[in-house]
Amino acid sequence: MAQADAGAAFEDAQTDSSGRLTTADGTPLRAALRRAERRRKVAAFLLVVPLLAFILTFFVFPIAQMMWRSVDNPQVVRALPNTLEALRDWDGRELPGEEVFAALHADFVVDSERPRREQAMGPLGIRLNYELSAARSAISRTARSAPGFEAPYRDAFVSSHRLWGQPELWRIIKREGRPLTASYYVAALDRQYDEDGSVIMRDENRRIYVSLFVRTIMLSVAITFLTFLLGFPIAYYLSILPMRHASLLMICVLLPFWTSLLVRTSAWIVLLQQQGVINSTLVAIGLLDDANRIQMIYNMTGTIIAMTHILLPFMVLPLYSVMRTIPPSYMRAAKSLGATPFTAFRRVYFPQTLPGIGAGGVLVFIISIGYYITPALVGGQSGRMISNEIARHMQQSLNWGLAAALGTMLLVGVLALYWLYNRLVGADSLKLG
Repeated sequence: MAQADAGAAFEDAQTDSSGRLTTADGTPLRAALRRAERRRKVAAFLLVVPLLAFILTFFVFPIAQMMWRSVDNPQVVRALPNTLEALRDWDGRELPGEEVFAALHADFVVDSERPRREQAMGPLGIRLNYELSAARSAISRTARSAPGFEAPYRDAFVSSHRLWGQPELWRIIKREGRPLTASYYVAALDRQYDEDGSVIMRDENRRIYVSLFVRTIMLSVAITFLTFLLGFPIAYYLSILPMRHASLLMICVLLPFWTSLLVRTSAWIVLLQQQGVINSTLVAIGLLDDANRIQMIYNMTGTIIAMTHILLPFMVLPLYSVMRTIPPSYMRAAKSLGATPFTAFRRVYFPQTLPGIGAGGVLVFIISIGYYITPALVGGQSGRMISNEIARHMQQSLNWGLAAALGTMLLVGVLALYWLYNRLVGADSLKLG
């Protein structure tokens, strides 16, 4: 409509007394064109408003909320304001003095009414329990008995639970008595705070997250490479077939999309287990002894096999879309100039498929690095990925701050890898179709 208005403005253009072009109603032609262009932009913006609202509501806002939750730390500040004020000058070595315990008693007594206690002391116990085992029971037990405490409060608190007599609990309260915290990221990097407040490595038997990140990247790279090895010949064969036959085979490639992911993963469990189809077939033909069946499920092998099968179409489709546009005459011309078939493929055909390889590799890698269902079902302990640990903290331990920190680190890592790919190869070389 805006273009029609602009065309009409040109058709009805006149010249006023000063020699300027005007429309039929006397409006300067330049102003009329600006108004028509503005209408066109407003109309285009209104057309994409629903999409922008959807992206902001279901993509940008959840990610921003996740990143905020990874540093948000209101529990201690909300529950123990008097205690934090009294701890300001504490050196962190010995137990705090009587005045700190009196402030702690004041905080507990203020929250002695049931609704307020549940709103403040409950989250406080959960938060402190992330940092120190049994802190939740100390908070809940003390909350029930604190209204009956009498001076000296230090002896009363220490008698109610042993943790009140340990400086470590008080150091945690003082350290976490801030609205924002880096503790979740410290834990996500397999580190912890020492007595002086410095960040140090955890004990070796408690380091799990960094190794999970490394395993996730290694598995994603391996799956991407395997899908390339399997998908390249499939896409090449599809590209050289007549369109009628290629369309039929493309249906076979897309057929897994029409089957539930749980069904496909369950089928691999049936195939790969020790008493499954593959092991039984190998035993039946004599390649394996019945006592030496291969363990292919509930380990890293099962994760790689199942995810390679599930993500293979994401590699085939970009490759096929690029290979279909490569004229066959290029290969014939290279051979006519004396190149062997392998040389013609390596120097003429393969370089033209790189945009499809890059697009398929990025798709498969990004999807696999955050995959959850398949590793959870067939991965076992050695085939678990960082997404499974994030889900565990969200659903079982309810440590949403640590889950948010792990998710944020995963997101930043993926963006960093994509930036590196863009610098080395160039994102403008990707072709998805």
